[in-house]
Amino acid sequence: MNQNIDNLEKTQLIKIPETLQVFWCKRKKIIIIKGHLEQKSLKVPSLLTLHILKHEIEVVTDISEKLSNHNKKKIKSLLKTTHSLIQQLLIEVLTPVYKKIKLVGVGYRVLPVEEFNNQLLILRLGYSHPIYFKIPTQINTSCLKSTQLFVYGRSYRQVTFTLSQIRLNKIPEPYKGKGILYDNEKVLLKEGKKI
Repeated sequence: MNQNIDNLEKTQLIKIPETLQVFWCKRKKIIIIKGHLEQKSLKVPSLLTLHILKHEIEVVTDISEKLSNHNKKKIKSLLKTTHSLIQQLLIEVLTPVYKKIKLVGVGYRVLPVEEFNNQLLILRLGYSHPIYFKIPTQINTSCLKSTQLFVYGRSYRQVTFTLSQIRLNKIPEPYKGKGILYDNEKVLLKEGKKI
């Protein structure tokens, strides 16, 4: 590394649990993480490289020349993004990802359709008609109460994307707080008109 990039964070460390196996292909710049549930891979950007130590993964920059401030920011963001993506893969390989949403409002209900193996949901959200939502095949749902829905799967991106698509049908409104909310979400209520 050169002294000109001393402001740049050069490494990020990630701890590896003992139950996982990590493989790194330097030529193709692909990391493969294998756990007891499944195996996942990630392509690392060309400006970065990985060093796999005994129980740690070190994400390192591959730059030795002088950089502008703009390029330093780009590399720093790449470094941190790759770090968080690898951490996400570690979590996905170890455990399934769970998320919960709740329906707040009079008459708001979610009903799974048994004939479609709970892959089709009927949403009653105060409209004059029900809304049908098809769940992707990699995602599972369970509904303990008619106002709560648990969504789980192997991929964090797919679970959060499915939840955001369901939530788009009735985003919480700021005056009464009615709508589809994430489990830990709180809506800041606005004050209505005064007469």
